[in-house]
Amino acid sequence: MEKALRETNLTGVGTPKRGKVRDIYDLGDKLLIVASDRLSAFDVVLPTGIPDKGKVLTKLSVFWFKEVEDIVKNHILEVDVDRYPESLRGFADVLRDRSMIVKKAKVLPVECVVRGYLSGSGWKDYRETGSVCGISLPDDLVESSKLDHPIFTPTTKAEEGHDLGISFKEMVNIVGHDLAAKVADLSLNIYTKASEMAEAKGIIIADTKFEFGMLDDETIIVDEVLTPDSSRFWSRAAYRPGGPQDSYDKQIVRDYLNTLDWDKTYPGPELPADVAERTRTRYIEILEILTGKGL
Repeated sequence: MEKALRETNLTGVGTPKRGKVRDIYDLGDKLLIVASDRLSAFDVVLPTGIPDKGKVLTKLSVFWFKEVEDIVKNHILEVDVDRYPESLRGFADVLRDRSMIVKKAKVLPVECVVRGYLSGSGWKDYRETGSVCGISLPDDLVESSKLDHPIFTPTTKAEEGHDLGISFKEMVNIVGHDLAAKVADLSLNIYTKASEMAEAKGIIIADTKFEFGMLDDETIIVDEVLTPDSSRFWSRAAYRPGGPQDSYDKQIVRDYLNTLDWDKTYPGPELPADVAERTRTRYIEILEILTGKGL
């Protein structure tokens, strides 16, 4: 197994803005986004990376961007490193399969979450209030219940720490009614199409989050889309409501961390090699199921 790419340093290209997973380089009129192999759990970036994780995220995003472009345009300009600007050619080995050159957009300051099933923070909210982000739900639901119809449950976008669920009305106060309504419709339409495609391949998309931006007065989808980092993917064959489900994501890491005496603050603990390897296998598995192609 190759070594995980923790961060990039592209000499002469500038200093990147580093997110939890991505390194973003400003190329002037466009951006270079590089998906590293960093992994965050409980909002802490762990010292151990997951080899090839960034490649999985990029390949899945490119796949889904293309599949939903009949619903919404995206920010991609180029993903083939052999067609990148000359200034980036020397970094081809680092950038291949894990990067994209994208348009610059004004990103909306909200996360657009769609839930088709009751899990995670949505399940926690429901147990406490009987609703999710202000949307009332039937009172007989259990953990992982399928909802009668998908619901749009936006959140704030936190630079650090947790995103916080907000009501649609609160979202309107942030971005305005027309734009809030537009991205809600786009999010639900994307989720519906992707869910049908995934179900045909034996995968349930329990929930997912999208990011949108404005470019020349047009709403486009940006960042990543329908990856194991932004979505809960479950096996349809193994699905049993009434408890947590086996997920194609970093649940293996979360489960391991929950066995430790760790207060979920920085610095995070190193992961054992077998935990990292099993997580890598899980990421590659969902890539192969959804796209029909491996790394």
